[in-house]
Amino acid sequence: MAQKPPHIQALQEEFLACRKLFTALGDETRQELLCALLAGPCQGSRGVELAEKIHLSRPAVSHHLQILKEAGIVRARREGTYIYYYLNPQDGEIQRVLRLFQSIQQVMASAPEREGEP
Repeated sequence: MAQKPPHIQALQEEFLACRKLFTALGDETRQELLCALLAGPCQGSRGVELAEKIHLSRPAVSHHLQILKEAGIVRARREGTYIYYYLNPQDGEIQRVLRLFQSIQQVMASAPEREGEP
């Protein structure tokens, strides 16, 4: 098996680092949850409020919020018995995806012209 060029190997590693984020963002329900969080109050929203907004059960919303938390997109804070969910202001995961796409763009720009190939 041929050795991959270093820039391709680095690209694969960047994809691997973004896998959880891509999985989290690839689901329509989680996309809807993110939009609800973006439209919601800055201090965050409770799971029950989000469930009402997107017409989903509270346990289903909790499941999807957990995936978004594990991907580093959403954070939670407790106030008494309430848990508020909000978008992670430390957008490291988003920056990681931006770097990945910049790397892809660089690799594509340096690729040989393939016009006319089948």
